[in-house]
Amino acid sequence: MERRTIGAGALAVGAVGLGCMPMSWAYSTSRQRGEESLRAVHRALDAGSTLLDTADMYGPFTNELLLGRVLRERRADAFVSTKVGLLVGDQHIVANGRPGYVKRACDASLRRLQTDVIDLYQLHRADPEVPVEETWGAMAELVRAGKVRALGLCAVGARPGRRPGARLHDGTIRQLERVQQVFPVSAVQAELSVWSPEALRTLLPWCETRGVGFLAAMPLGNGFLTGTLTPGEGFEADDPRARHPRFTAEMMAANQPIVAGLRRVARRHGGDVTPAQVALAWVLSRGRQVIPVPGTKHARWVAENAAAARLRLTERDLAEIARLPPARGSWD
Repeated sequence: MERRTIGAGALAVGAVGLGCMPMSWAYSTSRQRGEESLRAVHRALDAGSTLLDTADMYGPFTNELLLGRVLRERRADAFVSTKVGLLVGDQHIVANGRPGYVKRACDASLRRLQTDVIDLYQLHRADPEVPVEETWGAMAELVRAGKVRALGLCAVGARPGRRPGARLHDGTIRQLERVQQVFPVSAVQAELSVWSPEALRTLLPWCETRGVGFLAAMPLGNGFLTGTLTPGEGFEADDPRARHPRFTAEMMAANQPIVAGLRRVARRHGGDVTPAQVALAWVLSRGRQVIPVPGTKHARWVAENAAAARLRLTERDLAEIARLPPARGSWD
């Protein structure tokens, strides 16, 4: 698989990563199977999808434990990205950015992952009670101690709490400017897909001008862009799509023209190409520092996603995707 680099340290990873969250957190938890998830991780590494993206809160903790079972055998094949900064309670999630906690959490992640170093350690959310510089400073100490190779900031939760009139990633960019003064940012993770292109306006350009890698979260639109979801079929209660305004039966039906457009492009590239691969190829075309991180727990979809790295969209393809209607239904 094509290799891409993250940050000034030029950390090399496969062009398509693997989001491990669905293996043990949200997204049809009743159908989660540990052995199938292990096969999916091995398939990803075999295909060159070396970036494995997890977090201590997924499970909580069980996602890192699962990856640790693979890493104890194949650490040299993997680029390990995990996150810190969120604590999961019975009915709530809270941020914790206190330096002492960050250091303890890193040690715990290292034990669960069965490794002596984390390749990319991301701040999952900034703690409103702790200056972000203090949290980032503690993370920088972990780099200097040899426990972490590079630092990243996760901006996936940028939608809630926006000020009226503010652009989606304005707050994230302000945080990035602050922490960049403390220690270099190697990567930013944020949502980017055909139906959620907002990061193209300000956040991705910020990364491009500073040599910062961009991990594209939810590049398949939480599964919608695969064309495999049926409007009105419903979701399990703990599936985040059950509360997402784009996943009501009405909005899923209204947004079918987006999937239809991806299907048209796919057909031009042969019968084996899928809408999901077109959607991932579009994300890959956004820049050499962009690495889509589609989440799945099935080896079959891992192989399909990895194959998208070989798909080259033409100017005609890109123009047709650009003309697709904007998605209906949003958080705003």
